[in-house]
Amino acid sequence: MSAPRLVFATGNSHKISELEAILAPAWEGFDSGTIARMSDFDADAPVEDGASFEENALIKARHLAAFTGLAALADDSGLTVDVMGGAPGIFSARWCGRHGDDAANLDLLLAQLADVPDALRSAAFVSAAVLVLPDGREFVERGQVRGRLLRERRGGGGFGYDPVFVPDGHALTTAQMSAEQKNAISHRGQAFRALAPAIIDYLRS
Repeated sequence: MSAPRLVFATGNSHKISELEAILAPAWEGFDSGTIARMSDFDADAPVEDGASFEENALIKARHLAAFTGLAALADDSGLTVDVMGGAPGIFSARWCGRHGDDAANLDLLLAQLADVPDALRSAAFVSAAVLVLPDGREFVERGQVRGRLLRERRGGGGFGYDPVFVPDGHALTTAQMSAEQKNAISHRGQAFRALAPAIIDYLRS
């Protein structure tokens, strides 16, 4: 197994698996050992005080690249609801006031949208993925999938707001889809696939 050359600023196993699933087919010699995760290092998480998904992803990647000396990959993503002016947006993971409480975040969102008619429940999942190299070069890509929000949960897969999000052109929520189906259309999958050439070029160099 190769020594790590890139570190991913996440402890989320879903994101690690998704990235590996995207890189492996694109690079015949892909070795997952070249990618470390943030938890492999004794690095404090930076304050994500950016005003956009891109800014917060760059804050995480720049911090980790400086701490480890490795190339760093990060993403920031969330749900934007049209009738709420784009909220919860960058606050998606802590919408209820506690970071990472998926059930409470979703309960609050559904309560806030209780009186919103079906025709106005349009939304989008958005993700910004960034790569920061040791020489200071930075690559930024964005992915987005539009859809609509249901009034109750469906499906036991995925995480976050997946149980109520139905992508345009589909009948299932992203929590009802298989991992392969979701990755093929997801906002994060789009952003990672767009960033993959830069990642592979660096790892091959």
